[in-house]
Amino acid sequence: MAKILINNWKWLSTLAVLFAVSGCTSGEPEATASQPANAKPANVMTVQPTHYEENDTLPGRVEPIRSAEVRARVAGIILQRKFVEGADVKAGDVLFEIDPASLNIDLAHAKGELAMAQATLFDAKALVDRYRPLLKAQAVSKQKYDAAQAAYLSAAASVESAKADVASAQLNLDYATVRAPISGRIGRAKVSEGMLVGQGETTLLATIQQLDPVYIDFTQSVSDTLKYRETINQNRSANSTKLSAKLDGYSKSFGGKLLFSSSQVDEKTGNVVLRGLFPNPTKTLLPGMYVRVTATQTSVSDALLVPQRAVMRSSGGEAFVYLVDDNNMVESRPVVTGSMSGVLWRITKGLNGGEKIIIDNPANYHSGQKVAPSVALASNS
Repeated sequence: MAKILINNWKWLSTLAVLFAVSGCTSGEPEATASQPANAKPANVMTVQPTHYEENDTLPGRVEPIRSAEVRARVAGIILQRKFVEGADVKAGDVLFEIDPASLNIDLAHAKGELAMAQATLFDAKALVDRYRPLLKAQAVSKQKYDAAQAAYLSAAASVESAKADVASAQLNLDYATVRAPISGRIGRAKVSEGMLVGQGETTLLATIQQLDPVYIDFTQSVSDTLKYRETINQNRSANSTKLSAKLDGYSKSFGGKLLFSSSQVDEKTGNVVLRGLFPNPTKTLLPGMYVRVTATQTSVSDALLVPQRAVMRSSGGEAFVYLVDDNNMVESRPVVTGSMSGVLWRITKGLNGGEKIIIDNPANYHSGQKVAPSVALASNS
C-alpha cells in the first residue's frame, strides 16, 4: 500500500514539473507583450474625410404655377354652364354660354353702318373719277375737285371706322361663349344659369389653377440664405438646387428644384422668400397647403466627422479632442466644431484625415500619457 502511494506521488510530481515547464515556454500574444505594463487601454478612431450634407427644414406654402380668373367680358344672362366643378379643363374649353341676342343685334347694326359707309365711299370715288379729266380740261375748278377729293378721303375713313365697329361687335359676340384661358383644375362656379353678369363690371365666373407643376414658397433667414447661395455657387450642379417637400401626416415626399430667392428681405421677420418648382402629376399638392421643405445648406466632399462624445470643452468653452500619435502618446488638440449630423460633430478646423482620436471616456486621459490603442470604426462608417 505504501509503495502505491509513493508511485502516485512521483507521478503527480512529474506532471507538476511538466505544467511548470509548459507555462514558462507559452508566450503572451505579441500585441500584449509589446505594450508597456503601465500603458492604459484606449478606444480610438481614425478620422477619415467623407461626403457631408447639411440640410435645413423650412416652412412653406403651395402655390399654383398659374391661376386665371374667368370673368364675364360682356353683359348678358347666363344660359348654360358647361363644366363639372372641380374637374380638369383644357385651354379653349367652353365654360359658360351668355345670351347672345343683343350682341347679334349689335353686330347686325355694325354691319349695316359699314355697308352705308362703303356706299358713300363708292359715290365719293365716282365723283373724283369724273372730276379728274374735267380738271385737266379746265372744265371744273380746282376748288371743286379738292372738295370732291376730301369727301372721298372722309368716306374711306368712315369705312375703316365701320369695319372696326363690326370687328368689335363680332368680338363681343365671341365673348358670349366663355372659354378656359388656361389648362388646369377649375373650382366651383361663382354664378348659375339665369344670372345677369357683366352689367357694369367684369363678373367673376370661376377660377382655374394649374396644379402640375406647382410652386412652393418657403422662408429662410438672411444668413442661411447667403450660406445656401454660396453652396449653390460652389457646386453648380443639379444636386445643389434639389429640394424635398413633405406634408404632415403623409409619408411620401415630393422632389423639386430651387428657382430663385427674393431680392427683398421682410423687415418684420428678417427672412427671405425662396421659391421651388415641384412636379405634381397626382395633384396631391394643392394651393394653400402647408409643407416642410428640406434644402441642402452645405455640401462638402472632405468633411471630418467625429462622435460627439469624443469632443470635450475647456473651462473657457473651447472644444478639444485627445489624439494618439504614432508613439501611442496622448496629445490635446483644440478644434473648431461646425454643425451636427446625428451624433457626429463636423470638425471644421484642427484635425486632419488619418489622425487617431480617443472616442470613449476621453476625460480619463491626459496629454503625454502612454496608451494601448484599440482601433474602432472610422468616422464615415
